[in-house]
Amino acid sequence: MGQDLLQKYVEPISVTKASPECERGAGCGRPISRILGFHQDEDGHWVVELSCGHTQHLRHQPPWQARPWVLDAEQRAQRIGQAFACGWCAQGADSATLGR
Repeated sequence: MGQDLLQKYVEPISVTKASPECERGAGCGRPISRILGFHQDEDGHWVVELSCGHTQHLRHQPPWQARPWVLDAEQRAQRIGQAFACGWCAQGADSATLGR
């Protein structure tokens, strides 16, 4: 009748394996990727495309997320090629968690 609340929900994985372009950051051990470009999702939010193969939403929603540059095409273009700390790589999303 209803959903078994004790049953564990397994969320599907939506990230890709990291490429050799994803390098460890100097000193902090966090993976650093490069910004390759941007696109908008179906809701109109901006998503950054990274050299490691991952993507990440970049929203401007003050006061929680202050990224006014995301809304300006010229400022987005200036960030292409810059280093970006990939949260997926930092979590090891390219390891044993993929392929389930």
